[in-house]
Amino acid sequence: MAAAKRKSDRDSASARRRLFVAPATITLPPMLQSGGDVAFREALYLMVLSFGRLHSCREAFGRVLALTGSQFIVLIGTAYRQGGEGVSIRALAGHTQLASTHVTTEVGRLIAKGLLTKQPSPRDRRSVLVRLSPKGEAAIRAVNPLLRRVNDRLFQNVSRQEFAVVSRFLEKFARNSEDAIEEIRRSDRERTRSPRARQD
Repeated sequence: MAAAKRKSDRDSASARRRLFVAPATITLPPMLQSGGDVAFREALYLMVLSFGRLHSCREAFGRVLALTGSQFIVLIGTAYRQGGEGVSIRALAGHTQLASTHVTTEVGRLIAKGLLTKQPSPRDRRSVLVRLSPKGEAAIRAVNPLLRRVNDRLFQNVSRQEFAVVSRFLEKFARNSEDAIEEIRRSDRERTRSPRARQD
């Protein structure tokens, strides 16, 4: 009888474990469906998957030219922003969404590879303007066929309207991500200051 009761208790405990309902990971009403966040989390997983694949494409374009993904982005960013005079580090950083310090480092490496040149800005002697060298122009032309094929695959069946919606979303999401990173930093600071964290 006692053994049967113990088995019943174990079965009851097991049933309680199976009935665990995870709390929602977000509270914003537009992100919830029927009070749940399943669709929201699945969309996030797709975003992470897609962004990871975009990063893989960037790295592949760089490999064609014996460059890193970041170096490729700086090179092609220069190609499309240099105009007739060249492009400043600040403008290039804004275009590529990379930190200015990172762009400066990669520009130096691309100059060493003979793909970029730089000269003082005629308007601001404290600034420099970056341009493709003839070798850099040849590199952009060489990688362009692969770029077109991959981008055509990435964005096939996406309408102009859908792309515009995604672009607006990403502008908001990029701004919000700055606040999100600050929230993580705040949490890290609070955790390291707590007595329990210091004991651990």
